Amino acid sequence: MEAWINHLLALLALPEYGLSTVFVIAFISATLLPLGSEPAVFGLVKLNPELFWPAIVVATIGNTLGGAVDWWMGYGAHNAVDKYRHSATHLRVLDWLNRFGPKTCLLAWLPVVGDPLCAVAGWLRFPFWPCLAYMAIGKFIRYVLMTAALVYAFPGSVVLKNLAG
Repeated sequence: MEAWINHLLALLALPEYGLSTVFVIAFISATLLPLGSEPAVFGLVKLNPELFWPAIVVATIGNTLGGAVDWWMGYGAHNAVDKYRHSATHLRVLDWLNRFGPKTCLLAWLPVVGDPLCAVAGWLRFPFWPCLAYMAIGKFIRYVLMTAALVYAFPGSVVLKNLAG
């Protein structure tokens, strides 16, 4: 069983499969599902250092498109009843979001609150294209910094060497 899993992981890390895997994982992780895409990007880059920038770009595109799905879900949920609509916290958050508008989507990269923030931007009917642009900028910066930091922090990961060979 372990050999099969190692073979599957090594196969998914190949350049012809790895980028599509990173895209799918990044897309899914940007929805409201609790999944992180950084390990997939890091793993692919560790096994294929020449794919640093392609992996960053593909992960950014996948994660941004997942954020766009969140935006559309929020936009569609605008008419749903919100039982906390008039609470003090809700009104403070709405005031803050309305003050900064689509620029709040720069924070879409944050864990826990980033993905729901995209949905809230759609629910508030912020303009789609500026939100998408800010999401992409924030997510791109996150992937560059996280992947570079992980590559620097783990220059010779034993686990990844075992998977590759």
